[in-house]
Amino acid sequence: MKYLIMCEGPNELAIMRILIKNDCLVFSEDDLLNLVPYHARQIKKSVVVQTALNLYPGEVKILRVGDGLIEKLVIPKEYEEKIIGVEKYCTKPELEMLLIIAENLSKEYEKVKSTMKPKIFAKKNIKCGRKKYDNSTVFYEEYFGKSVDVLVKSLKTYKKLKGSHKKDELYLADLLKWTREK
Repeated sequence: MKYLIMCEGPNELAIMRILIKNDCLVFSEDDLLNLVPYHARQIKKSVVVQTALNLYPGEVKILRVGDGLIEKLVIPKEYEEKIIGVEKYCTKPELEMLLIIAENLSKEYEKVKSTMKPKIFAKKNIKCGRKKYDNSTVFYEEYFGKSVDVLVKSLKTYKKLKGSHKKDELYLADLLKWTREK
């Protein structure tokens, strides 16, 4: 069996690449379909995902990563027997929550969360060196890429702060080697 990681956006993809590169997950790069995670919301809309599924002869478990994941994943008929399950890993309300946590700004954000989305708060309050947060993949790579420990700590803290998602949604912290809970 292989894992097919489907990330909602390029920033989620950057986070997953950092975690994989630093061997932080309960599975390794070798366990991934085609050895990589993908930026894809739906199988039908991603030629690279379809090609990877077509080339791999075994079973595949899909791990969806995103902050929304409202859209139901449609499994095309030709892959129904190959795909043995789908798990959702969510960072609600937005991925920027990890940056807010990393900067120890959670309490400040709580004061304004009813009137300000995490993305806007991050743009006003978070920097990497001299660069202000700009919602770019490069920012996430620079911010967390040099300090995977900060990312891991933020993922664990996020899970503690949030309490619970919907029953079919897991946390990225659930994929970390040292926090897997059965």
